[in-house]
Amino acid sequence: MSTQRRLGRRLIQLYAGLVLYGASSALLVEAGLGLEPWNVLHQGLAELTGLTIGVVSIIVGAAVLLLWIPLRQRPGLGTVSNVFVIGVAMDGTLAAVPEVHALAVRIPLLVAGIVLNGAATGLYIAARFGPGPRDGLMTGLHRRTGRSIRLMRTAVEIAVVATGFLLGGTIGVGTVLYAVSIGPLAQVFLRLFDVPSASDRSTVVAGGQPRRAILRP
Repeated sequence: MSTQRRLGRRLIQLYAGLVLYGASSALLVEAGLGLEPWNVLHQGLAELTGLTIGVVSIIVGAAVLLLWIPLRQRPGLGTVSNVFVIGVAMDGTLAAVPEVHALAVRIPLLVAGIVLNGAATGLYIAARFGPGPRDGLMTGLHRRTGRSIRLMRTAVEIAVVATGFLLGGTIGVGTVLYAVSIGPLAQVFLRLFDVPSASDRSTVVAGGQPRRAILRP
């Protein structure tokens, strides 16, 4: 595969992954059976401020990105795109999808959201355009503190979920199901969407996103 075609494929994967991530998060919101950790916080802040969850996601993403400065993290195209595209896609999907109340519909919606989120994560990470702001926060803390990525991720996400829950965010069976399934799903889709490496690097790529982290955008 030529360098130009490889770059084109990676750009398509990046933005398809971000849009699908936002759409999958919206499906979890519509299901109302529990959200992924960061969206528990986003939903809680949305309840508090009256802003949409997508707008809150953008604001939080930008704020987290500022924390990269003392951690000396280097953003890439994917990092900056992550801040805006996911929030816009989430609000757009929420506006397009009608509200559902029947449990017989909400459960399949939850499962579809989690599987789609895994696919989106695989697309986005395999594109290799740099980690999302929240991912970079955890890997940056790992490098600065010497603690494991798993420990940093667990500590940050517990704090995020607890804060979001206190503000009115939704925790439920979906939160647990997401936590136990997203890693294996992301690994499967990473292998499926992997783009062969090139010897030359694109200037828009941020270096080194550890795949073992499998963190969400």
